[in-house]
Amino acid sequence: MSGVPAENAPRDDAPTYSSYLELDELLSLQRPRSTPEHPDELLFIIVHQSSELWFKAILHDLDGLVDALDAREAGQALWRMQRVNTLMRIVATQLTSLESLPPQHFAQFRSYLGSSSGAQSKQFRAMENRAETIEEHFLALLESSDVHLDELYLGPGPTVLFFLAEALLEYEQLFAQWRFTHVQVVERVIGPATGGSGGTLGSRYLKSTIDQRYFPKLWAVRGKFFGATAPPSTPRRVPSAPHPGTS
Repeated sequence: MSGVPAENAPRDDAPTYSSYLELDELLSLQRPRSTPEHPDELLFIIVHQSSELWFKAILHDLDGLVDALDAREAGQALWRMQRVNTLMRIVATQLTSLESLPPQHFAQFRSYLGSSSGAQSKQFRAMENRAETIEEHFLALLESSDVHLDELYLGPGPTVLFFLAEALLEYEQLFAQWRFTHVQVVERVIGPATGGSGGTLGSRYLKSTIDQRYFPKLWAVRGKFFGATAPPSTPRRVPSAPHPGTS
């Protein structure tokens, strides 16, 4: 007898690190198309595939955020939003690794991308669509709590709802920072005047998306303390290419 309780003994069919993460399949999905294979194409593929994986995680938590808002669970919603913001920082930071891709190298394999473009990312589009609905769910939470938006910034001290409102604005800021980083990376790789793949306008179009607003009422309430009456611009539903190089 080994002394190990039966319930803790390893099973023959217990997953290993490799099998649990499906590493054999995962690591076989990076398939450069250039001929002969360009050594920088692997990095290009990994950055884009990683972005899509992070988008999947962000969408999962955005769904959890909406569920928490609808369940009137402000603390749970705040926790979800804080994690989403952490993930947004990660997806933006890993994007900058493409700054190490010289333009002459990318030019050598760009034609192998065909008509592919980041604008075709269904998950990124879903992230934009989710963001445009979050404010109404948040305002419904405030109404059910008998709290007016202005009141979050008044009173004896910050509340959970105040911190949640600030986390929502932080998400929008991180989204804008991601867009700006995207513009900078694209211009560094293909230049500011080069058109994107898939018929897009490249960085010229991307610059036009930086000022998009998802939470106009959360922004407008800040201006009331300084006499401003006009709300910031409302969200514009325009396509945006979420990946560099293929933009």
